[in-house]
Amino acid sequence: MSDHALVLRAVSKQFGAVRALAGASLTVRRGTLHAVLGENGAGKTTLMRIAFGMMAPDEGEVEIDGRPVTLSSSAAAIALGLGMVHQHFTLVPAMSAAENIALGGRGRLDLGAVAEQVRVLSARTGLAVDPDTRVDALGVGAQQRIEILKALHGNARTLILDEPTAVLTPTESEELFGWLRRFVAEGGTAVLVTHKLQEALSVADDVTVLRRGERVLTARAAEIDIVTLVRALTGEDRAPETRVRTPRSQTVGAVVAQLTDVSVRDARGVLRVHQANVTCHAGEIIGVAGVEGSGVHELLRVLAGRLTPTAGTVSLPDTVGFVPEDRLRDAVIEDFSLSENFALRGAAARRGRMPWPELRAHTARAMAAHDVRAPSPDVRAGTLSGGNQQKFVVGREMENRPALVIAENPVRGLDLRATEHVLRELAASAASGSAVVIFSTDVDELLPLADRMLVTFAGQVREVPVVRDAIARALVGAA
Repeated sequence: MSDHALVLRAVSKQFGAVRALAGASLTVRRGTLHAVLGENGAGKTTLMRIAFGMMAPDEGEVEIDGRPVTLSSSAAAIALGLGMVHQHFTLVPAMSAAENIALGGRGRLDLGAVAEQVRVLSARTGLAVDPDTRVDALGVGAQQRIEILKALHGNARTLILDEPTAVLTPTESEELFGWLRRFVAEGGTAVLVTHKLQEALSVADDVTVLRRGERVLTARAAEIDIVTLVRALTGEDRAPETRVRTPRSQTVGAVVAQLTDVSVRDARGVLRVHQANVTCHAGEIIGVAGVEGSGVHELLRVLAGRLTPTAGTVSLPDTVGFVPEDRLRDAVIEDFSLSENFALRGAAARRGRMPWPELRAHTARAMAAHDVRAPSPDVRAGTLSGGNQQKFVVGREMENRPALVIAENPVRGLDLRATEHVLRELAASAASGSAVVIFSTDVDELLPLADRMLVTFAGQVREVPVVRDAIARALVGAA
């Protein structure tokens, strides 16, 4: 058997005017964890989709276990021992976790047996999933865990994970990587697509960097550092600036939004938020931390005006910007052009003829300001990389500085420069007078930014002190 589990050689792929891959190559050694990095639009996801049979390359070759293959579908890749965890979920919302994991199987369905297999996999990997829960009742963190278990249920020998930790808490990420290392030690192979440089260096054996559709670096992780990665990613010689700090000179202003004794029950009657009291002032950034199922997403959606509470009173400003965690479900219509997607903001308040030339110009300005890489405002949103879609959503929601900005994991899937840009935009929005509320699964992302910190736990919402030292992370985590 070949020493290489997966090889992609001189692969090119064009989508209309967008050249996603330009002769990119990747060689993954068997029994290793191989990290693939690149800025937004570098071609990482496209290359992985070709490896998994989701699309055919225009040029190039694919080898699995040393044999050249022509993959006609993902089913063909799965039959050859590949599994893929997608950045954008492929689950059926109306089905349970076990039913989703069973999809694609053969023979008579024994849902009880599948559910038991899910419980065993959950215990072994540390990725907690209730097999009987419907997907549409779960947050994105739990859905991501189902995607991972679905790939493992297919007995994959080589596992491709596209940004798997983007919506996982630090503890969940550590558990996932602990399992991945065991998976590799037992003879499996893993390909990790990530934007997190330190993550790649700490868990991977090998690292490949793509830039604008080409491979620019492949090296052993132990032989390189973050500066080397930044140079390969950007083509620039600079040290990475990974934390943006909020300017503290602004004065906190009047109350912009307020929740008083707000409670939320879900469609099944389960209490998700219990008598929450939150006040947001102009000019401040409020960081929000909470694990999946704690009520954090319901709280944020009440603040964004997207969810009506069961009890309590809500006071919101006329203009609210909302960056949701799942952009494809809640923010972008893939078949619409960028201009049409831009028009979705404030659409309910418009009357009469749509001002398309004006909207197109606004879209172009937002694209330039937020480094959205696309040929024009007329291209379909679905042709953009995930990171460029996210930058587009942020740019649209920050248009005209709304009085209140609610951001759920706003830098999910973004590269180094885009992350810095978005965090600076949010800080600048607060400095100009907006109230900004940011939720992130990465506590280290919140602490340098936040003027105040809220933590949700079992439906309770409480404020914790903002401490900017070594104790801070443990303090928030304990809360």
